Amino acid sequence: MIGTLVSAVGRKTRGILSNLGYGTRTFFGLLAATPGVLRRPRLVTDQIHFIGNYSLVIIAVSGLFVGFVLGLQGYYTLNKYGSEQALGLLVALSLTRELGPVVSALLFAGRAGTSLTAEIGLMKAGEQLSAMEMMAVNPLERVVAPRFWAGVIAMPLLAAIFSAVGVIGGYLVGVRMIGVDEGAFWSQMQAGVDVWKDIANGVLKSIVFGFAVTFIALYQGYESQPTPEGVSRATTRTVVTASLTVLFLDFLLTALMFN
Repeated sequence: MIGTLVSAVGRKTRGILSNLGYGTRTFFGLLAATPGVLRRPRLVTDQIHFIGNYSLVIIAVSGLFVGFVLGLQGYYTLNKYGSEQALGLLVALSLTRELGPVVSALLFAGRAGTSLTAEIGLMKAGEQLSAMEMMAVNPLERVVAPRFWAGVIAMPLLAAIFSAVGVIGGYLVGVRMIGVDEGAFWSQMQAGVDVWKDIANGVLKSIVFGFAVTFIALYQGYESQPTPEGVSRATTRTVVTASLTVLFLDFLLTALMFN
């Protein structure tokens, strides 16, 4: 029994180390392919448009409803202490520091990330990547790297849209529905939100999340088994791994930024 347990632990450890090795190799391959991508920026812009269209609607709608909830919950909490005039500040800080980057990254992983994994996985299953290699075309440079940098660029834009729409949602609920003073709502927000400490840190978070989520999605597709079942399992792993990575990185970055 002990031998079986040791053997299972060894296989699991070997699998983890193997995945880390393949992931590191793929990441450095992406970095090496970056100069070729810069010479063909149209590949990146097309992917930004593709990825953005996949995620824009769900990001905007989710941001609006998150703003609605923040407006309601924030008002009921602040009203106990006679501070409902600070509702705008509460909504803005919650979105720019935390909810904007984190929720956008989770939605991005579930929508665009799974699409990227399935797309690369199906190309591998259809032997399109192998055909590129036979024609002396590097699939990392032609297929994977443009999607990687497009995800890194699109993620901060989507997070900014989420936060902006969320602020509008908080304004509609807090000012238009509940009756918080409009001048106090915007003036408290303007006075309390710092461009560098709050907004810039939120943008930095979204860039890091974009790196992590996009790389995980592309790596899972690139290293998936070339079968329908393999692509399906890779898509599932993308959502789980990317979501847990985003939450871990959010804790780590928050501890470093707001210590």
